[in-house]
Amino acid sequence: MMSIISQNVLPKKRGDKVKREVDEPLLLDESKDIEDTKEANVVGFKSKKRKKEHKEEGNQLEIEQEKEMKRLENFLFGSLYSPVEFGKDEEEVRDEVGGDSALFFTDRSANGIVSVYEEDAEFREEIDDEKETKERKPVWIDDEEEKANINIAKVNRLRKLRKDDDENLISGSVYVSRLRTQHAKLNPGTEWAQLGSRSQNGIPYDDDELDEENGAVVAHGYENAEGDDDVLRTNEDLVVKSSTKLFPGLIEYSRLVNANAEDPSSGPINSVQFHRNAQLLLTAGLDRRLRFFQIDGKRNTKIQSIFLEDCPIRKAAFLPDGSQVIVSGRRKFFYSFDLVKAKVDKTGPLTGREEKSLEVFEVSPDSSTIAFVGNEGYILLVSSKTKELIGTLKMNGTARSLAFADDGRQLLSSGGDGHVYHWDLRTRTCFHKAVDEGCVNGSALCTSPNGTLFASSSGSGIVNVYNREEFIGGKRRPIKTIENLTTNVDCLKFNNDAQILAISSSLQKNSLKLIHIPSFTVFSNWPPPNQTLHHPRCLDFSPGGGFMAMGNAAGKVLLYKLHHYQHA
Repeated sequence: MMSIISQNVLPKKRGDKVKREVDEPLLLDESKDIEDTKEANVVGFKSKKRKKEHKEEGNQLEIEQEKEMKRLENFLFGSLYSPVEFGKDEEEVRDEVGGDSALFFTDRSANGIVSVYEEDAEFREEIDDEKETKERKPVWIDDEEEKANINIAKVNRLRKLRKDDDENLISGSVYVSRLRTQHAKLNPGTEWAQLGSRSQNGIPYDDDELDEENGAVVAHGYENAEGDDDVLRTNEDLVVKSSTKLFPGLIEYSRLVNANAEDPSSGPINSVQFHRNAQLLLTAGLDRRLRFFQIDGKRNTKIQSIFLEDCPIRKAAFLPDGSQVIVSGRRKFFYSFDLVKAKVDKTGPLTGREEKSLEVFEVSPDSSTIAFVGNEGYILLVSSKTKELIGTLKMNGTARSLAFADDGRQLLSSGGDGHVYHWDLRTRTCFHKAVDEGCVNGSALCTSPNGTLFASSSGSGIVNVYNREEFIGGKRRPIKTIENLTTNVDCLKFNNDAQILAISSSLQKNSLKLIHIPSFTVFSNWPPPNQTLHHPRCLDFSPGGGFMAMGNAAGKVLLYKLHHYQHA
């Protein structure tokens, strides 16, 4: 620019020299030189202004390009050049970024910044949660989750939940959400478990049509499902063991913690019985204590213990309705314990009777009558409500054992004359009496839960199993005579489905046998070869057949799990 000006403007010294050399004034040439100089100055100023404008435009373009680069970097990598300041609203943050859709938002609950991708993922999770909520609402929400803080960097197994290497504390709700995400990642849903996955390309299998023709039953909630196997429609077992027959030969069982491990008896156990709910077990013995245990097979927690100072307990039994416990011994009286009121009542002696012992009794299945063995062949019938004597029955010989049948309308008895008596309690008369084959003195009686079978034992160790209807009809021979024991059999017990009969004798160690009723054979792996049962004195099966409890003379109640039965 200066070069252009220097070529047109004359310096002062050179002008003076020209004036001295030229004699005549050239006014016209001088005016022309002045105009040229002015024009040169104007051109130089315009070019200078134009270059300045070009420079400003270049700077402005550079700034815009830089802003565009920052905007793209923010879009791709998050907030690098304009971090959010605490106290600013979301609208202010949105204006600073450029007025476009929000690239991030402030999570007030977690006090952190979540990128737009996390927002989209959470938005999708919220949509899924809303769908699930429509189907199933949570019953209870923990308010403490929002307040709790979990350090996921401190525990090694929780470090996988971090999204950043420097992330430490997260809120409880975020922790729950990440755990669920991790679970879904490790346990992806299988295609065959989804409804409608059986049909491929919209064409169902031919088996579906066969299912409809055969009248297959669809589980609840799957009525509209198409193309699913019947096996996958319910959660029932393919083989229901409880409804199948028990096989002879070997019985599957396992030894559990003793039922009275928390409070063993100091004397022989004379009674064990499960409550109808299968969780409560009573034990009683000569130490004069009635104990209750909650049976779970692991700990068997003791619930309560009752001490009867003047009555060593010979027998204790629940009423079938589960409301009371009847306790007796070699005394003129007996006790009743109300489970609801936790109250013990003493009853006796009975009006008009002189019995000195009421140690043998049975309770009717309808819980209305208690039958005691009396003196000289008498059977005493006592009301379970009033505890008063309501009638008596008389045998020819001495009475030693009793058993109810036909839902409490009939009573079986046996004793010293070797006969089995059938009594009708509505008329209180004996309608049938017959000899128990091979029996001289009857020692125990037991009927099956459905009343079809009954078993009787004698002092010689022989056990006869009869069909009750055939026995009443005149058939005297038993279905099976069991001769596995050689001493007095004083305990007989059928299990809940009458597939097992337990027989025991307290006069000999390990004298306990389990009989498979359908085949009338003894299980060869019982009693356990490497375990000592001591002298067994009493036994009971749980209502579902899953547990078997056996009390012995050492004051212990052994507990076993029978694997064939799924319920206690």
